[in-house]
Amino acid sequence: MKSLSHPAVQIGLAAIGGILFGLLVGEWAANLKFVGDMFIRLIQMAIVPLVMTSVIVATGSMTGTGTGRIAFRTFKWMLGFSFVAAVLAWALSVLIRPGAGIVFGEAVDPSLEGSVDEALGWQETLLNFVSTNIFDAMSTATMVPIIVFSLLFGVALRTQINKTGDTRVLTFIDQLQQIVLTMIRLVMYIAPLGVFCLLAPLAGDVGFAVVTTALKYLGTTLLGVLILFALFVVVVTARTRLNPWKLPGKLAEQTAIAVTTTSSAVTFPTVLRNTVEKIGVSQKVANFTLSVGLTMGSYGAVLNYMIVVMFLAQSGNIDLTIGQIVLGMGLAILLNMGTVTVPGGFPVIAMFLAASLDLPVQAIGLMIAVDWFTGIFRTFLNVNGDTFVAMLVANADDEIDHDVYNGTKTVTAEDIDLEEYRDVMARADQAD
Repeated sequence: MKSLSHPAVQIGLAAIGGILFGLLVGEWAANLKFVGDMFIRLIQMAIVPLVMTSVIVATGSMTGTGTGRIAFRTFKWMLGFSFVAAVLAWALSVLIRPGAGIVFGEAVDPSLEGSVDEALGWQETLLNFVSTNIFDAMSTATMVPIIVFSLLFGVALRTQINKTGDTRVLTFIDQLQQIVLTMIRLVMYIAPLGVFCLLAPLAGDVGFAVVTTALKYLGTTLLGVLILFALFVVVVTARTRLNPWKLPGKLAEQTAIAVTTTSSAVTFPTVLRNTVEKIGVSQKVANFTLSVGLTMGSYGAVLNYMIVVMFLAQSGNIDLTIGQIVLGMGLAILLNMGTVTVPGGFPVIAMFLAASLDLPVQAIGLMIAVDWFTGIFRTFLNVNGDTFVAMLVANADDEIDHDVYNGTKTVTAEDIDLEEYRDVMARADQAD
């Protein structure tokens, strides 16, 4: 019975109940839609203050540490694989069209319509990244100008802190962020009810297609994870010349922990130990690369976020422009790289992406319902992707011991102070 208290279990049961109820009662289930809409609006209400405070705190807290050759190679590989993940997600979504099975006939929320169908020139698109009135952008939840303002504010705040040593403004904004997060946690207590009341009308309207659409969404994500994992193995094998058939045994322990806990933070100590003791990466490279990878190496998250963008567009029968697709990829990568940190879990991230690209939100409840499964996929790729990047970085500086990898030599990893990694571990779990 204790397992029933887990939020993911409650949401899963509510999702199944909502779908069955909607299939049973048909169109009458539309009477419950307002409850689901209320749940969505409660999350939307917190998006703007959450994004602003998160970006300002993340940027204002930067200290310029982590420079040098290892850092450059780490960031190069992480950005490269993140870009590949975003492009792969777009390609698979165009091919499979996971959101096309539940196209909505009614008009989308007027507040989200905006300029979805307008094909702007690139100059005007870039000009619209900056608002002449930040309060107007906040009132309409126009996210890109809000992000640009928050980034500039954070940089200016960091400059002022370096000049005066006064961190009171940063502390104040950090406290605001924590308060908004607490609001979201309170809202998430009613997530099972919200998901039930979102999926019941959806199932009553489109019928069994709601199930097949959820399976297509999961299938698209899983296929993307497997393709990206295979690409990692190919690149690592080509660069290091190590035997790829030894990898499954070396990754088995951390993979088991990752998929059963869906937490990169919980898996981190095991990943660090195995990367040194089983793979042969030097302690120096492993410490830096894997700690950075906790928040910047979430390749499964990038893949999933871009699929979410395409899923929402397809469910609203919206043809995204090239500019919007590029912006979606950029936001997915920024969310991964930590420049735009949006804590609070998948519902907040999905709402953020919808608001940023003026996409309909009706199908978000379906993705929330199956997010436990996508969390498994994301964490599997996030955790093992970090090990692969550590191998690539170490190989460039001859910091990977082939004898350890081949099992003819043993080494012991240093004990780590988990408290030192507490903040990055907390942020990492938001991407899983």
